[in-house]
Amino acid sequence: MVFAVVRAGGRQEKVSVGTIVTLDRIKADANGKIELQALLLVDGDKVTTDANALAKVKVTAEVLNDLRGPKIIIQKYKNKTGYKKRQGFRADLTRVQVTEIK
Repeated sequence: MVFAVVRAGGRQEKVSVGTIVTLDRIKADANGKIELQALLLVDGDKVTTDANALAKVKVTAEVLNDLRGPKIIIQKYKNKTGYKKRQGFRADLTRVQVTEIK
């Protein structure tokens, strides 16, 4: 079983071929492909963490679609002053499927 831990938008995700992952919005090239930076590679019993060896590892993913996350409500309130503030936020996300690890 081959899998890798990749850096994706400030977080780390464990992926293998065929895994579908939701990441922060990423721009893809004209073919809809992106490359993710590998931090760890496990190939059977062999574990690779060396930075020089990982620079040669390519984790390729295909963009499936762009979407928006769930709405998060931000509310501020101060007692006895009449101050209330309400704000919403929805994150821009990209869903990708890992196609190749080599």
